[in-house]
Amino acid sequence: MRSEVTVKLADGAELRFDLDEVQPMPHDVARWWLDEQFTRLGCEPLRPTGKVLIADKVLCVAQAAGGAQFADAQWGGAFARAASAALAKPVVHVDVPEMAISF
Repeated sequence: MRSEVTVKLADGAELRFDLDEVQPMPHDVARWWLDEQFTRLGCEPLRPTGKVLIADKVLCVAQAAGGAQFADAQWGGAFARAASAALAKPVVHVDVPEMAISF
């Protein structure tokens, strides 16, 4: 089964991370990693209630990271592994301009 994460950034750049030959990240580690990045990058909850869903964290982290952070291949790979594991989906498409995730 194919496993990949694609990220479309605000500047129109589209990044593809192939996870077929990569060790999967455990679900709890993926959630922790996204929580850590959400805080480190100064992300804010998308919903007025303050509730932050995992999908929201993936979107906010991708948006806050931008092209500069994704230029670091190690960070980009970690993001892709965390997004795939936290969302429990082998194929994930993150569209930052549309603030949407599809599987």
